[in-house]
This record gives sequence, C-alpha cells and structure tokens, in this order.
Amino acid sequence: MDFKLASVDSLIIYFGNEISADISSKVKNAYLSLQKLNCEGIIEIIPSYSSIFITYDIFKYDYEKVVELLKNSINIQSNESNDEKIVNIDVYYGVEVGLDLENMSTKTDLSIQEIIDIHSNKLYDVYAIGFLPGFAYLASVDKRIAMPRLSSPRKQIPKGSVSIADTQTAVYPQASPGGWNIIGRTALELFDKNLDTLSPLSVGNKVKFNAISKEEFISQGGVL
Repeated sequence: MDFKLASVDSLIIYFGNEISADISSKVKNAYLSLQKLNCEGIIEIIPSYSSIFITYDIFKYDYEKVVELLKNSINIQSNESNDEKIVNIDVYYGVEVGLDLENMSTKTDLSIQEIIDIHSNKLYDVYAIGFLPGFAYLASVDKRIAMPRLSSPRKQIPKGSVSIADTQTAVYPQASPGGWNIIGRTALELFDKNLDTLSPLSVGNKVKFNAISKEEFISQGGVL
C-alpha cells in the first residue's frame, strides 16, 4: 500500500498501478474493512480499480495520524468470499434497445445470440462506482465480446442501457451522453435516492445478467 496526500483533507491509497483481479481483490477487501471501521473522522471512502480515495475531518486527524489509523485498520485479506452479495439484473437484449448488437456481431464474427449468451453467462465483480451515481464498473468481459468505446459518443443513452467498453460492462442508471457499446436494457432502478448508497450495487458485490423476453421486460416496467 502506498499512501499519498491528495489535498488538505484527503489522501489516496494505491494498491498497484494496473487493473488486475489481484489488485482489485486487495482494494475490495481494504474497502470493506474500512467500512467496518465506522470512524466519525473518516468522511468518505471511494474505491476504484487500483486505489481508494479518502476524505477525513482535519479537526480530528492530521495526515500522519489518519495514515496510522488506516494502516492499522486495513485488511487486504478476506475470508468472506462466500458471503459476497450477488445482484441479478434482468436484461432484454433486443436489437431495438441493443443499439450496437448488430455492429458487434459483424466485428466479432459472432451471432447476436452468441454475444448475448457470452455476456450473460458469467458473474461480474463491481470494481468501482462513478461517473454517475449508481454507474457501476463491472469486469471482466469475455475477450470475445470486448469492444472499444465508440469513436463518436452518443448525445443521449437511454436509462437502463446495458453496455460494454473494452473489457468492462455497465448499466447507465440515468439517461446521459455516453460512448459505450449498447447491447440491451434493464428495468431495474440502479439509482435510488432512498438508499444510503444511492444504488443497489456496491464495491464487493457481484452481478449476474439474465436474458429475458421483450414481454417480461415490459411487464417489469421497461420502456422501449
């Protein structure tokens, strides 16, 4: 772990300089152990792929003291893998909502059904939350369907759009601009103001996408 001062009331803990399953596991375990600390002086804990950003109360801690507290509190080992929460997300993968399915099929030489099967046939780890509230970065996508971001981002991506960029996948929790490849849509609300975390997804969770029919999607409140 490498501690770096970020500002007068924040710091960043680096666990490595690359995106990998090992580093992600360390970040996740450290994040979960810090959440359990429940310390009044720690204001915000924001994990990413290889680091954790922390803001703290400068009236309770100076930089040296908060670093000492964190070093004594962080546990990058975990015995709780069997308790990981799995969030199921139902997805309609129709071409009328999967705006890039046909293009992906052409580029990968896979049928649309093969793309759907590959995407929905694994568990994804929640690596980080950003750039919108509830926007969870999930990895890793099977290399057969990994796709670079669009050369020209769309001005508006519909809410609930399921997407792929490189080896990451995500759901747009709100309508917004975006450059990810859209392969389907879900009716699940991923931004909920009534939740303390604003989303049913948190770092440390796993996500399973489940393919459903158009009729099921509409019955769940989905909008085409």
